Formats: sequence, structure tokens, C-alpha cells
Amino acid sequence: MSQTVVRMEGIDKQFSGVQALKSCRFELRAGEVHALVGENGAGKSTMMKILTGVYQKDQGTIEYEGAEVQVPDTRAAQKLGICMIHQEMNLAPDLTVAQNIFIGKEPRKTFGLLLDDKAMNKQASILLKQMNLDIDPTTPVSKLTVAKQQMVEIVKAISYDSRVLIMDEPTAALSETEIEELFRMIRQLRQKGVGIVYISHRMAELKVITDRVTVMRDGSYIDTMPTADITVDRIISLMVGREIYQPAKPDRQSAERSETVLEVRGLTRKNVLKDVNFTLRKGEILGVAGLVGAGRTETARAIFGADPIDSGDIFVHGNKVRINGPHEAVKHGIGYLTEDRKHFGCLLDMDVKTNVALATLGKFRNRAGWMNDRRMAKVSNDVVGELKVKTPSIRQNVRYLSGGNQQKVIIGKWLTRDCDILIFDEPTRGIDIGAKSEIYKLLESLAASGKSIIMISSELPEILRLSHRIIVMCEGRITGELPNDEYATQQRIMTYATDRIG
Repeated sequence: MSQTVVRMEGIDKQFSGVQALKSCRFELRAGEVHALVGENGAGKSTMMKILTGVYQKDQGTIEYEGAEVQVPDTRAAQKLGICMIHQEMNLAPDLTVAQNIFIGKEPRKTFGLLLDDKAMNKQASILLKQMNLDIDPTTPVSKLTVAKQQMVEIVKAISYDSRVLIMDEPTAALSETEIEELFRMIRQLRQKGVGIVYISHRMAELKVITDRVTVMRDGSYIDTMPTADITVDRIISLMVGREIYQPAKPDRQSAERSETVLEVRGLTRKNVLKDVNFTLRKGEILGVAGLVGAGRTETARAIFGADPIDSGDIFVHGNKVRINGPHEAVKHGIGYLTEDRKHFGCLLDMDVKTNVALATLGKFRNRAGWMNDRRMAKVSNDVVGELKVKTPSIRQNVRYLSGGNQQKVIIGKWLTRDCDILIFDEPTRGIDIGAKSEIYKLLESLAASGKSIIMISSELPEILRLSHRIIVMCEGRITGELPNDEYATQQRIMTYATDRIG
């Protein structure tokens, strides 16, 4: 059995009288990938922030390589060899790869007065080659793909001689190919004896890359098991403490008989979209699959008027329309739930009531032009009840809601506008398995009520689970269309998703 690198026992933590962690424990061995899973709010991030010195524990002990230690801040954690790679990467985009790797510890010359760029680039090149990465250390980080930026984050952590590496949702924004490259790096680190804490909502990944799984629920430790000895269904059951809803296969025939509510013909934008054509029917969930960079989000933004097009036509309920901006899309009954909900989907520092009313502010004004707060409150309370938004009140700032509840608030915004066509871009990204189940039920109920949904997702099981019909994109064009029946498989979708020209 490998040496235990980290042992946390009896960890308690309170925030303003709220018990976030209750006598929690966690153990990490050298050279293992240990999954830490649980719903949002289970305590995973709090545990890891205590380990990395962001928070201080109220009770309990932390042992590092067999000795009890105190971790007063992140710098102390880095000195011990404990680093965390956050879901939202912490890189300076205008600096080079080498400058990001050695930021705060740059090699110097001339009695320490000047930075030694030559030595820094050389040392960065050595680290990159050790991880078999073909990245020029002088390249500005802004020029790299998201996947390459993540690799740079890992190399940055390695530069501290880290023995413990914590990865928070490392594959959230990666394609299947990029995930394989990340897994290659993880296996290489495991061989070097680095212990890796792997936090992810993607259950299928756990069986591929992890050695053990620790489950947390409601701020408490539940269990630790070898990954090989437990099923994904069992992990989910331990996480949520209840049975997760399993939707039936979509009724493709009923959707096929429905009227066409949206038609896109020849949508083209230079170097981005190439002659995109598809239809959307009433009450249908149209899944849009493809790898990162395939043009899925760009198609959605073009339909919504957020990005210009060079040519192409859009028809809503059979009528040709011109959409020169999001406000015109909304007038035609189109709502767009962006993949980046925190920056573009909602106002984090405004309350639930205001966010629900954002798309329909005009209807809440009285004759004098003042906002009718009572009416806004009633509509918001109705939305919160209908969508089962977990919030102390409609006066709560959206920033303090979980990812799944933030997503429900954004959906509520478009339902208040009564949009017939809803575009969901990565609707479950970054939310836990229980919240995913609730979003799935919500999408199905919206379709059943006659709403038409375009659902963009990088998770193929999600596409297959919810869609009536599936279109696949690659390099800005539609390369395949599949009815969601026994013919539609992940393998067939990936075949179309990699159907590159030339």
C-alpha cells in the first residue's frame, strides 16, 4: 500500500453559525487519483480550501507525510507541496506561458535586480517537456486553447514540486480528445508519485481515471471505496441520499408530427459557420452535439442575434425574420440560456426577483414609469415555486445560490417572457448530479407543454437521454443528423463530430 501523504480527521467548519463541515475526514495516498464527490454544498470545496490554506478549520487535524501541520495560508500550502487547480483558471492572459509558470518566483540576474527571461524560458521548457507538452514557453497564454491553458496550470503546480494536486472540475470545458490528453498527464503524474484529488460531477470519468472515491453529503463524510468495487449508480445514491429520476426515452413520433416553429437556412459566417441548415418543431428537444470549436455556440449566438452573419435566413413560425440583436430575438419569442451563466446569464449581485424580471421589465412599469415591486414579487414567487428554486427568499442575491438554482432563475426569466423557443447552451455544466436531474425534468416538462428547445451539450449521455432528434456539428457545419432511437449511439455521434474536411 502506498504511503499516506495527507490525512484530515475530525474537520469542523462554521460560517456565520452555519455548520459547513461536521467531523469530516479525507485521506490521500502517494501516486493515487482520489475522487472527491458530492452535490453542490456537500462540503468538497470547503474541505479542499482548508487543506490549501484558504480557510482555517475550527476543529480537527491535518497530517502531511505523517506529521501534523498547520496551513495558515495558500503560500504555506505551496511550500508543503499542496496546490489546487481551480475550475476558473488563475492565469494572466497577457503574460507568456513561462511567465505564468514562474509568476512570483521568477529567476533573476544582476544581483537579483533584473528578471532572467532566458533562464525562465529554459526552465519552463524543461518542465513542459517532462510532461510531453509541445507548447512554446514564449507564447502568450491568451493564444492557447482552454485545454492547453489547463496544461499550463498543471505545469505551474508542478513547478512548486507539488506532491498533492487538487483538480476542481478539470474536464468541464474540454472536448473528448482534450480529456484524453488530460488523463495522459494525470497518469504520468500518478507514476511520479503525485497524489491527485479529483473533483468532478462527471460520474463516468471516475471509473476511467480514479483509484478511490470519497463521498460527502450535507457537510458530512459518507464513505470511501475503491473505484473498481463500486458502481456509478451506487456513488450517486450515496451522494444524494435519494433515488435519482430516470426519464423515459423521448417520444420522437409525437415531435415529428408537430409543426415547425424555427427553420434555419444557409446560416454562414466567414471562418465560423458554413451553410448551417436545420428545423425545430413544437414540443421538441433538438440536441446539438460536437467537439469544442465545432460551431455550436456560434450557431446559437447567430440565431439569437448576439453575433452577425454574412448570409442565411431564419424563419419563425413560417415567417422570415431579421434578427439584428438579442432584443429582436426576444420579440420573436426566442430565449437564450448562455453557457457562461455567471457572466452573461444573470446579474449575480442582484436579487432573484430582479433577475426573473430582467427580460420583461417593461411589463412591470406602471403608467408613471415606476416599477411595480409588488407585481414583480408575485411573479418571482410564482417562478420560484414552479421551478422549485432553493432560495431563502426572492430578495436573495443570485450570487449565493447554487449553480443549479442560478440556472433555474435564468430559465424563469425566459418563462416570464413566455418565449416559445429556448436555446440551452450547456444547461448542466458545473452543477451536481441531483440538480442535473431536476434540470432534466424541467426541460422535459417544458417540451411537454409545447416549448421548443435547442439543447447544446458536450455530454453525450445527456444528449442521448433528452433529445428527440440530434444534429452533430464539426468545423462550423452540420455533419450528421440522427433520430434518437437505437441507431443513435455515442460512437456514431463521435464519428460525425470528427468528420473534418481535408
